[in-house]
Amino acid sequence: MLPQLPDGFSALVTGASGGIGSALVDALLASPRPGRVLAVSRQAIRRPDARLTALPLDITTPRGRDGLVEAIGDAPLHLLINTLGMLHDAEAGIAPEKTLGDLDAESLTRLFQVNAATPALLLKALEGALKGRHPALIASLSARVGSIGDNRLGGWYAYRASKAAHNMLMKTAAVELRRLNPQATVVCLHPGTTDTALSAPFQSRVPAGKLFSTPFVAERLLGVLGRRTPEDSGDFRDWNDEPICW
Repeated sequence: MLPQLPDGFSALVTGASGGIGSALVDALLASPRPGRVLAVSRQAIRRPDARLTALPLDITTPRGRDGLVEAIGDAPLHLLINTLGMLHDAEAGIAPEKTLGDLDAESLTRLFQVNAATPALLLKALEGALKGRHPALIASLSARVGSIGDNRLGGWYAYRASKAAHNMLMKTAAVELRRLNPQATVVCLHPGTTDTALSAPFQSRVPAGKLFSTPFVAERLLGVLGRRTPEDSGDFRDWNDEPICW
C-alpha cells in the first residue's frame, strides 16, 4: 500500500463517516503501514485500533478547520484524502437541476462552498503540515461530471460547476505545493458511481455492473494513489486509473 510513503506514515481522511471515507479508513487500518490515521467527520467514528484518532469536526467552517490544525500540530502529514461532497440535500431543498429554470442562488452557493471552497481552504489550513521535504500524497474526490470537455448531457448545473471549480483549485494548488514541497503530489479522483447516500436517489439509472461497493472503491482509489509520483501532480484520474479530460 502506497509505496511512496514511509512506514508509520500519517494519514488524514475527511468525510470519514460517509460511505467512501469510512471504507478508506478501514482499508488504511487493515494495513500495518500507517502509524496514525486521523478520521474527520461531524460525527466521530469508532474502530478498535489505537492508531485511529477520530475528530468530530465540521471542516466546512473556520472553527472546524482551526480544530483540525490544532489536532495535527507541527507533525508532517503524508497522506490527505478529502471525500467531502454534496449533490443533494432534501432538508435544504437542494436537488440536481434539470433546466436553467431550476437554478437557485442559495443552492449554487452551498454546493460551491462544500465541493470547491472547502477542499481548497483545507489545503490552506494544512499548508504547514504539507510543506517541507517529506512525501505527501493529496487526493480530493471529484466527479466525471465536473469535466467540461466530457459534458455532453447537460443538467446538474451546480454540481457540475462546483466540481469543475474544485478541479481548478486543486490544479492550481498543485502548482504551488510543488514549490513548497518537491515530493508533494496532488490528484483529483473520480470514484465512479458508488453505493452511498450521495448516489442513492439515482441508482436506478446506473447500468448493471457500474454501481460499486465502497470497499471496492477504497481499494481502487488507494491503488491509483500508489502509482502516482510528483511528476503526476495535478492529474485528474478515475477509479480505474484512466485520465479524465478537464
